[in-house]
Amino acid sequence: MCLGALVDAGVPLSVLKKGLKQLNTDGYQLKAQKVHRGTVHATKVDVIIRRGFEKPLSLPTIRRIIQHSMLPPHVKTRSLDVFKRLAEAEGTVHGLPHNKVHFHEVGVVDSLVDIVGTLLGIHHLGVTSVSASHVNVGSGTIQTEHGLLPVPGPAVAQLALGIPIFAAGPALEMTTPTGMGLLTSLTKNFHPLPPINPTHIGYGAGTANPTGWANALRILLSETSSTTSQDPEPIIEICTTLDDLNPQAYESVMERLFEAGALDVTLTPVIMKRSRPGIILTVLTKISARDTIIHTLFHDTTTLGVRVYDVCRHVLPRRMDKVQLPEGPVQIKIADLGNGKQKMMPEYRDCYAIAKKTGKPVREVIQHALQTFQSKPRAPKRSRKS
Repeated sequence: MCLGALVDAGVPLSVLKKGLKQLNTDGYQLKAQKVHRGTVHATKVDVIIRRGFEKPLSLPTIRRIIQHSMLPPHVKTRSLDVFKRLAEAEGTVHGLPHNKVHFHEVGVVDSLVDIVGTLLGIHHLGVTSVSASHVNVGSGTIQTEHGLLPVPGPAVAQLALGIPIFAAGPALEMTTPTGMGLLTSLTKNFHPLPPINPTHIGYGAGTANPTGWANALRILLSETSSTTSQDPEPIIEICTTLDDLNPQAYESVMERLFEAGALDVTLTPVIMKRSRPGIILTVLTKISARDTIIHTLFHDTTTLGVRVYDVCRHVLPRRMDKVQLPEGPVQIKIADLGNGKQKMMPEYRDCYAIAKKTGKPVREVIQHALQTFQSKPRAPKRSRKS
């Protein structure tokens, strides 16, 4: 499905065939055709195996095949990462070291073509970042060499740790270990579609064609604007409304929330039922800190429940610099706006410390720090050799 979506989005099949020859692995044929999945017109790429390996291959053997190939360095590195993820997942499921895992659940040739071919297509398109929606893993059961297993299979479930998944549609395996291995290697951003300007769209068809369900993978390609921020970062917003907490407690609650991993904490005054004044306490945090934040809210406030929302934030690339004032050092936060433009702000705590020590207004210290930094001599840029 990945190969089909890439071909449908504009990657020539000949490019994939030529690139895969650098693996020095034969015994297969690539074939592409237009098909319908539900009401969607999609491209289906089949890997037709004429001859496989005589026996299952271990991860070290697959690693040697990839390392000794003439693939682009980035494709090599990413391919090795995907196979390592697959081996680690299978090893955890079967209680084996990942180097002892043999790839026998699916044909090794098929896996090599699917993984390396997908990464070659992404390399051909010049893709620099990838994000994905929440992953539909499917439901039901699947027949494997280990017998009948539930969907998602054990390897897919292992690979999906920390990733938002769901089950919808007919009782089918919607995500394979290979597909999940590719997704987890390519991105950590699993969130609803961010604001983009699509330039190409591709649909890759799966083998199954259930009635009333478009079994296809869709990819959208977008150009990155020079003024955009870094990739959208998936975070969560946790809210609770309070009307019976002593206001003196808010200072310690906020401190503990930041210690627990909060990215930001805000208090918003509201009027609640029966015209009672209250506060909406809102916390922004990374998904990994969710449970700790919720525990802190239950433990340190009077709330009996919280609301959790999936959101994503756009953050400008930033760095820290320093300027030396006569009264002491001040750190400067610098954000990159693109096209050579920046915006900067002195660290408030540093400016406040100087203002407290000297008796000057904080605004004067901030202005002095900015002026001093802007007049600071810059190192000349070195010319790049082509």
